[in-house]
Amino acid sequence: MSFRGQFEHSLDAKDRLTVPSRFRAALADGVVLAKGLHPSVWVFSPEGYDRFTQRFLGTTNPLGQKGRKMRVYFAGNSFDETIDSAGRVRIPRKLMSHASLSEGPCAVVGADEWFEIWTPDAWGAYEKDLDAEIADVAENLAEAGE
Repeated sequence: MSFRGQFEHSLDAKDRLTVPSRFRAALADGVVLAKGLHPSVWVFSPEGYDRFTQRFLGTTNPLGQKGRKMRVYFAGNSFDETIDSAGRVRIPRKLMSHASLSEGPCAVVGADEWFEIWTPDAWGAYEKDLDAEIADVAENLAEAGE
């Protein structure tokens, strides 16, 4: 499943996020929450996380400095969780801190193979920058043949 769209949801006092209903079926077997490369939390299905790490980390040398850093970053900052009967997932404190999340509104943003959880302000600023740069990013990728 591709995770698409933007949603406004809220974190409750117990650090739980109600997962958008259209995403829940893809997460029936569990959830992997990971520290994003931006101030966000990345949310994968277990299979999606395995595909992601195999594709991007599997090609790195685990004995090389860069490969070790990437593996430790993702493995040490990812957490297995489940969705409860009300469709909520608990966000670990470490990830809440990284993304500056707290009780109240948050932005849930599809990123194809995963979705991301942001504070509304951080997402708004990132989206504004993204809108300003996306044409150049697309052109550079096209020129590189990616």
